[in-house]
Amino acid sequence: MNRKLFLSSFIAVPALLSPIKTFANEVETEKNNFEIPKYLKTGDTIGITSPAGYITIPQIESAVTQIKSWGFNIKVGETIGKRDFTFGGTDEERLIDFQQMLDDPAIKAIMCARGGYGFVRFIDRLDFSAFKKNPKWIIGFSDITVIHCHLTKHYQIASIHSKMCNSFPDDWVKAEPIQIETILSIKNALIGEQMGYVAPAHPNNRLGNVEGVLVGGNLSIIETLAGSQSDLDTKDKILFIEDTGEYLYSIDRMLWNLKRSGKLAHLKALIVGGFKVKPDETGDEFGRTIYEIVLEKVKDYRYPIAFDFPVGHQRNNYALKCGVKHTLMVADTGTKLMSQQ
Repeated sequence: MNRKLFLSSFIAVPALLSPIKTFANEVETEKNNFEIPKYLKTGDTIGITSPAGYITIPQIESAVTQIKSWGFNIKVGETIGKRDFTFGGTDEERLIDFQQMLDDPAIKAIMCARGGYGFVRFIDRLDFSAFKKNPKWIIGFSDITVIHCHLTKHYQIASIHSKMCNSFPDDWVKAEPIQIETILSIKNALIGEQMGYVAPAHPNNRLGNVEGVLVGGNLSIIETLAGSQSDLDTKDKILFIEDTGEYLYSIDRMLWNLKRSGKLAHLKALIVGGFKVKPDETGDEFGRTIYEIVLEKVKDYRYPIAFDFPVGHQRNNYALKCGVKHTLMVADTGTKLMSQQ
């Protein structure tokens, strides 16, 4: 993606979209039965926990400082600073910490400190009884795609796909504009502003305008959850995908899985975010681009497709509200995605 072009396009969004000035005070039920957790107000508490990889207390300090500057309180979970090899504590410790945050009525949102790997190891042991009665925003991406998919499958409760604590800049004053914009998008999502993003036109885009509930996340996570208790329902949805550190043939294989399992057949639209691929070994090249790999799998369908959208393991990774109805417009001048709540 041409970063300069994207930034200039993004800055123009306020002229095109008027943020919603009224915030939801009660849990709202959409026609598609997704519940929207209460948006946050000044003084509300955000819990920080590490359900996947480990992270130290100093590594979350910049995030804590910034979130407090937004007027929120912070409750740091017991898993922050704990380590069990690659994990943020043992499975039992991570389970207990996350469960306590789900159950605590004083916590209005849960921010996962980082990704990595580990959520799937205890997701089926979580008790969502209290959470269903009092939904709250769960925030994160990468491995956190596990719970975004799980909430869609079982509870139809909205969540936020976004950067986490390990992506906050150490020095806000010296941070690049793209870092500031993406972090502020988390705040905007939490307080109930309408989210609106644009991306430059791409020659491989498929044009069209649609409305639908937005779901998705990390491709490898979505693929490995297939057939499980967290299998993502994509029917009549706008699906977004992204990934990092995979070979092209692996991405091809994962997308074949989505196609063969019917996950690409009945979409409203497909949004393709950032894909950082491992270089092929010399003499063993896969011989296809990301664009060719995707287009091969969707050639039998006619819904809009937007490439190079600003979501993924990259600096231009903006907050997206999973489970919320969006309007997607893919035109020859570029792509626009707007939340309806």
